[in-house]
Amino acid sequence: MKLHFQLKVSFLIAGLSFSSQLCPALDWPQWRGPNRDGQFTGATWPEQFDTNHLQRIWRVDLAASYSGPIVGSDRVFTTETVNKKSEVVRAFDRNNGKELWKHEWLGAMTVPFFAKANGDWIRSTPALDGDKLYVAGMRDVLVCLDAKDGKEIWRKDFVAELGTALPDFGFVCSPLVDGDAVYVQAGAGLAKLEKLTGKILWRSLNNKGGMMGSAFSSPIIAEIAGKRQLVVQTRETLAGVDPEDGKALWQQDVEAFRGMNILTPVIVADVLFTSSYGGKTIGFQITHNAGKFSVKELWRHKAQGYMSTPVVIDGVAYSHLKSQRMMAIEVKTGRELWTSEKSFGKYMSLVAQGDRILALDERGILFLFRANKERFEQLAQLKISDTETWAHLGVADGQLFVRELNALSVFQWR
Repeated sequence: MKLHFQLKVSFLIAGLSFSSQLCPALDWPQWRGPNRDGQFTGATWPEQFDTNHLQRIWRVDLAASYSGPIVGSDRVFTTETVNKKSEVVRAFDRNNGKELWKHEWLGAMTVPFFAKANGDWIRSTPALDGDKLYVAGMRDVLVCLDAKDGKEIWRKDFVAELGTALPDFGFVCSPLVDGDAVYVQAGAGLAKLEKLTGKILWRSLNNKGGMMGSAFSSPIIAEIAGKRQLVVQTRETLAGVDPEDGKALWQQDVEAFRGMNILTPVIVADVLFTSSYGGKTIGFQITHNAGKFSVKELWRHKAQGYMSTPVVIDGVAYSHLKSQRMMAIEVKTGRELWTSEKSFGKYMSLVAQGDRILALDERGILFLFRANKERFEQLAQLKISDTETWAHLGVADGQLFVRELNALSVFQWR
C-alpha cells in the first residue's frame, strides 16, 4: 500500500511527564489503552508529522475486523473474520510482523440488513492480562488463550450455557479484566466471570437478548461518590454496579435510536458524560447520602454522539459527533466551548497526551489536534491507509498500531 502524506507540519510538544497507573507505557493491553481512558502516558510524540518522523515498519494483509490491536511487550494481537464463517486471533512479533501463532474457531454471523453496510465481521477488542488473552467472538462466545502460544485455556458460550438469544449485532463490548475477574456485556446482560476458569460468578442488568439485548458499550471501573464501582451502559440504561455481587447501585435510562448507546461513559469527579445516536449529550451527577446512591441529570446538550468515545483533558471532553464534527464541552457544566466547522469521517478513535490529541478516522486519515478551550485547532493530518480504519488506534511506546479493514500496519515515531 502506498502512503499518501498530505501535510507536513511541525509542532512543539509540551515538556510534560506522565506515568501509567496500571501497566507500562510500552503496552496497549485493552480497549482505549492502559487505563481504559484513551490517555497515552509514554514518551512524547515528535515535533513533525511527515515521512521522516512517522515511518511504517511493517504491514500484514488480513481478513476483515473492527477489533482494535492489542500490544504486549514483544507482540501485537489482532482478530479477523475469515470467509464469513471462522473467527481468528493472531499474534505477531512486534518488531517485524512475523506471525507467532493463530487460534481459530467457527463463529461468524450475519448482522441485520440495516447494519450490513458496515460488515458482519468481528467487533470486540481483546484484552491482554499478563500471559492471558481474552477474545470475544460474535456469537456470544468469550475465549481465554495463552498469550505465549495461543493455546485455548477456556471458552464460554453464553448462548449454549444460559439459553439466551443470540445477539443480533454480535458480541460487541470489549472485555474488562479487573483483579481476579473479567467483565463483559454478554449473555443478555452484564456478567462477571472468574478469569482463570471462565466460571460465571454473577449476572446483572439482564434483558431478553436479541435485537435490543446486544449491548455495544464497554464497561469501566471507577470510583464515584466514594465507592469503587463498575460503570456500564447497556442499550437503554447507564448504571453503576457493585463488582462484588452485581447489584445495581444506581441506574438511569438513556435515550438512543434503536438503543445506539455505543461509546464508553466518561467520568470527571462524580459527573458521568455520555452521548448517543438519536439522543443527546448528557451529564449526570452521582451522589451518595445516607447509604443510598442517587443520579441526577445536570445538563443536556442537543449534540449527538455516535461511535466515538471522547477524551477528557483538563475537565473538557473532546468529542467526535454524529454530524462528523469535533466538539469541546465542559463535563461538569455542559457548556459548549466550540464545534468545528470542518467535518471528518463517520468514526474517529482518539488518544490524548498532554494537550495533544491524536485522532484516526475511518477514512485512514490521521490527525493531530491541540486541546484548546478557546477554538478548534488542527496541527497536522496525513493519510496513512488507503482502506478503511474503523478499529481503535493503538499507541505504545514509540509506535502506532493501525488495524486497517484488511491489514495490520505498525508505524514508528522517529
